[in-house]
Amino acid sequence: MKQTRFVAALAVVGLAAAACGSKPVTTTSGASAAASGGASAGNFTACMVTDTGGIDDHSFNSAAWAGMQKAQSDGKATVSFVQSATENQYTSNISSLLSKGCKLIVTVGGLMADATTASAKVHTSQDYTIVDSGSVPPNVKGLQFNTAQGAFLGGYLAAGYSKSGKVATFGGLNIAPVTVYMDGFWEGVQYYNSKHATHVQVLGWNETTRQGSFAQSFTDQNVGKQLAAGFLSQGADIVFPVAGGTGLGALAEAQQSNGAMNAIWVDTDGFTAAPQYANVLITSVLKGISDAVTKSVEDAASGNFNATAYVGTLANGGTGLAPYHNFEGKIPASLTSELTQVKQGIISGSITIKSKAQPTG
Repeated sequence: MKQTRFVAALAVVGLAAAACGSKPVTTTSGASAAASGGASAGNFTACMVTDTGGIDDHSFNSAAWAGMQKAQSDGKATVSFVQSATENQYTSNISSLLSKGCKLIVTVGGLMADATTASAKVHTSQDYTIVDSGSVPPNVKGLQFNTAQGAFLGGYLAAGYSKSGKVATFGGLNIAPVTVYMDGFWEGVQYYNSKHATHVQVLGWNETTRQGSFAQSFTDQNVGKQLAAGFLSQGADIVFPVAGGTGLGALAEAQQSNGAMNAIWVDTDGFTAAPQYANVLITSVLKGISDAVTKSVEDAASGNFNATAYVGTLANGGTGLAPYHNFEGKIPASLTSELTQVKQGIISGSITIKSKAQPTG
């Protein structure tokens, strides 16, 4: 499969756009905690650095921030965030939080691993948590998610629901936290084919050749729309974008297709994260970022910080499929039953996922 590459050319969207000035944007969530009726936050300060997708990416950054806010509404911490408009701001943003005196610094995204590790090696008494990267003892706790497992279910569902016999996926960047989803999706389709003697094709990724489509951006919705339009023209009727805010463009294209294309969202439940596209969202492959971040913050606040790696799986609820929402009743009961069996097979080990991008802790 030919590799499709687009270079992002537009400014970042949503709140990420607001961060594009000369200084990063820092925001606290006191008003949010008060509005939710949570207890007063404690003296423990936890501060987050977003990846370039921004706080309102409807994906991993917004999920991590929701976890931070939950810790505040629980009365365990006072939380804030700073946004990264470019990768060049990772180091300076982390430094700004050190100067601020944050007791726990939470960084979001594997691309921030080098900056986080470098800071941790210098500031050995500072505690860090990083989403989508491994632990670096003694003071960096890694939160990783074996989303190949959840995406395997998504691929199986897509193959069983597709009418055209073609489904598609694309990534934001060719990095492990992205390709682990794409691998799982691809394997799920192949597994469905082996069980049903079908030949559903996956456009946009081939796990065997490692060739596929990448937007080179987590923010450019125009690129996401272009990629989805290309897949639609090739006959794909389901698209699975693994690209943060870029994926919103794919949802827009699906919505404009008048029923010719539907979608599966990623990281968070798209039905609530991007409700304007609810009519085309079959389900979402979930990554339990919010709960993992909340627990990490609250453990640190109670004096129980540790650098033991966390890996979210189907077994511990760290990944899985969201409800079908508007597609409830449209998914055949037989397919739903098969998905339950496949999930149990993955948990028990009778179904083996081969993706080399799976985190090991």
